[in-house]
Amino acid sequence: MNQQQILDLYDWQTGVCFRHPERGVTNTTVVGVIRPRSDAPREVRACSDCVIAMEDARRKAAARLGVEYEPGRAGGLLA
Repeated sequence: MNQQQILDLYDWQTGVCFRHPERGVTNTTVVGVIRPRSDAPREVRACSDCVIAMEDARRKAAARLGVEYEPGRAGGLLA
């Protein structure tokens, strides 16, 4: 799968990337949710550069662990 095909697996909306807040509002996707005890849940959003980096890390980890890599789950656990 190429990078664009991987990015197409996600739903994109404007937001601020958790790793690149200096970029301001840009296209992002939800990669997690933080649930503070004393506040409402907050989405963790990532830009396309971060999603590709996260997917690459997941692919490498899956290969090391001998499990199947399935793209489209950045921020999630390997199954």
